Amino acid sequence: MRAFILAAGLGTRLQPLTNNKPKALVEINGTPLLEIVITKLINSGFDQIIINVHHFAEQITSFLNSRNNFGIEIKISDESGMLLDTGGGLKNAAWFFDDSQPFLVHNVDVLTNIDLRELYNFHLQTKSLATLAVQKRNSSRYFLFDEEKNLCGWQNIKTTETKITRDSIGKLEQFAFSGIHIADPAVLKMMPEEKVFSLVDFYLSIAKENRITYFAHSNSLFIDLGKKENLIEAKKYL
Repeated sequence: MRAFILAAGLGTRLQPLTNNKPKALVEINGTPLLEIVITKLINSGFDQIIINVHHFAEQITSFLNSRNNFGIEIKISDESGMLLDTGGGLKNAAWFFDDSQPFLVHNVDVLTNIDLRELYNFHLQTKSLATLAVQKRNSSRYFLFDEEKNLCGWQNIKTTETKITRDSIGKLEQFAFSGIHIADPAVLKMMPEEKVFSLVDFYLSIAKENRITYFAHSNSLFIDLGKKENLIEAKKYL
């Protein structure tokens, strides 16, 4: 199975830890975030991984070489020249997903004990274009799903900005995105011509005519490792 790790971010929320290293190599109890995600993917059956890089890209390449790519196939999607955002990053790595099978996308800065095999199998059953891992938790931004579990919109609580892109069936429900999802390769052919765009905006744009659904894991551990204060909490779980 194939997976994409989003690791190109600048990690500004983690400064000064990221002043001299990429976010992906910030450590928890001596283990880099990237290694935590790669190990979880391998243990879940993913044996072909592509990682996008930008900030201190050469450090990530050197780290992977020092670990002999953890004994699996790992490719690099180089964004050193321009940071492409999450959607543009996936589009730039689209060549890697040529086996016509659904693939996983995983942010490097999240810690969770979600069962990735269960998520993958759930996606296969739903026959949707994408299945987003979500939780019922406090957040400033939410995806909005209707009673048929269709993605219908997005909402920013702090700014009150709301985007509705699909007529809902019944009431809308808020879920916080966990930075992990499964996508069908068909989405790669639907991506816009722009080089830089977000996956959130992209999925909202295609949700009107296509089924984007969710996998709720509200009882699972989730920690946003992009925040310095959460790194201390994460040490208890590793």
